[in-house]
Amino acid sequence: MKKLLFLAALPFLSCYASAQKISYDVSFPNLIHHEANIAVTVTDAPQKELVFRMSRSSPGRYATHEYGKNIYDVLAFDKAGRSISVQRVDGDIYKVAGINGFVKVQYTIYANHADGTYAGLDQSSVHLNAPATFMWVKELEKAPIEVKFNLPKDQKWIIATQLLPGGDATTFTAPDLQYLMDSPVKIGNLIIKEWTVNNPDKKPSKFRLALEAKSTDSLATNFASKIKRITQEAQNVFGEYPVFDSGQYTFLASINPYVRGDGMEHRNSTMITLPVAFDGSSNLLGVFSHEFFHTWNVERIRPKTLEPFNFEKSNMSFELWFAEGFTQYYGDLILARAGFDSPEEYCQTLTSLVNTKENTAGAKRISPVQASCNAVFVDAGVAVDKTNYPNIYTSYYPYGASIALALDLELRTRGLTLDGFMKALWAKHGKPEIPYQVSDLQTVLEVFSKDKVFAESFFQKYVNGHESFNYAPLLQMAGLSLKKQFEGQPWIGDVRFKEGPELTVQSNTIIGTPLYTAGIDIDDQLIKVDGKTVGTQAELTAIIKAHKSGEQITVDYRHRDDIKSTMLTIAENPKLIVTLNEGANLPVTAEMKKFRMEWLDSKIK
Repeated sequence: MKKLLFLAALPFLSCYASAQKISYDVSFPNLIHHEANIAVTVTDAPQKELVFRMSRSSPGRYATHEYGKNIYDVLAFDKAGRSISVQRVDGDIYKVAGINGFVKVQYTIYANHADGTYAGLDQSSVHLNAPATFMWVKELEKAPIEVKFNLPKDQKWIIATQLLPGGDATTFTAPDLQYLMDSPVKIGNLIIKEWTVNNPDKKPSKFRLALEAKSTDSLATNFASKIKRITQEAQNVFGEYPVFDSGQYTFLASINPYVRGDGMEHRNSTMITLPVAFDGSSNLLGVFSHEFFHTWNVERIRPKTLEPFNFEKSNMSFELWFAEGFTQYYGDLILARAGFDSPEEYCQTLTSLVNTKENTAGAKRISPVQASCNAVFVDAGVAVDKTNYPNIYTSYYPYGASIALALDLELRTRGLTLDGFMKALWAKHGKPEIPYQVSDLQTVLEVFSKDKVFAESFFQKYVNGHESFNYAPLLQMAGLSLKKQFEGQPWIGDVRFKEGPELTVQSNTIIGTPLYTAGIDIDDQLIKVDGKTVGTQAELTAIIKAHKSGEQITVDYRHRDDIKSTMLTIAENPKLIVTLNEGANLPVTAEMKKFRMEWLDSKIK
């Protein structure tokens, strides 16, 4: 009976919800001092009391960010313009009572940190990340939204966003809060470049580069053509582009010295900020390749732990090793396939990934799944105290990418590819937008490889576990050699030192290294090594080079007010390097060339 009553009430509730509306009015009377005025108006609300709040997290970020700290002068008004009392119940939460279907809350926002996570307001341009900008109504998260921008009359600025078009060029809409918060906005003297690429079914997909940079039109055109090639290579991984909700995909790109470095994916756009002078070079493309791949992986092949996104707290996910790590792998691979990275340059990428998996303390200690959970602390999270991350954590970005490399190589030995696996995931979870868990990824691998034992073993060892992976024989199938970069060279560990009368250790010593085993840690001061005083890195290096791996030397050091002495056993530098067989005077067979070509060559036909 309760169920029937509920169903009977649905039409009424649906009708009432559709009548509710939230409107934002954004104006910029004090841009010179990085301020904007925002009014949020709620109409046809049945509630007598509403909670307005700022977000504490942002799509694409997993740690908390206190956006409420830059909101002030919060006021509320009724439909007649009369003032209503606002109760501040927490640092970023405001309650308004006595509402009769209508309320307008207005506030001032300060923003001077233009990147993918925060916002920037300046007389030269406006850069908005929605969670850092818009106060929202907790009880009306499903209500439709309208945003109106009142631009300075003396500026002929362009607005670029994935928000849906409204009634005029400065008005936009969003179907609900989730879409609004996922929609960054760039306003200014933007250079717009557009192109269209067909899907295999001949349906066109539209793209737009909205570039804020000091550039000639021809340089921007050439740069847009490079981004186009990246979009085509990415399309060939999955076989098609997604359907973009706004009708097109927008690269919001600020490449100038006045922003902070960042790249942030969104459903139909990405916000890219590079704090360099724009020269149109291929060196700028890495972040474009990475963020665009997120159009599939994260935005539509989406972890269940992030659906829906919670704007009130950190968002912990077990799947970031895949969501971010596999995206990092493909971001670099696409640059190689598109011809923007040479084979020698791609070997440097492979070197980094192999060393991440085999030579970082975190990857020897925790699984990629466990590393993903730490994102709530490390993903641009702010902490003032020291941590032991170098010994307990490896970033899920390169860690996940190293797992992607391992899986790609393993699949290729079976006549399959990681591209094929990604296509299978797209068909199973991405295109129908069915959120996944780690176990779902394993299931898709079982079906794709037609080998349940292989899929179970791979996930047990390398995804839910942290076993070492033997890359060397698989890389050799592509004519790539893996060896120790500094074979036979003495080594005591990689740390930062501050030079002076003594050498002060400025970073955590790493478990398993000679320094760590000898009991030396951050802030300790090396006084004498092997009986010789040391005050510079060069002096220490010279002493170490005079010895061989396995030899012991004495180290006198100061720990706070105590002078201590310890024995340190020198080791061999464990760092690995990937090189082309051609550069090592090793054979490159026809089979190796074929393997390498099928892996690294362009897929654009």
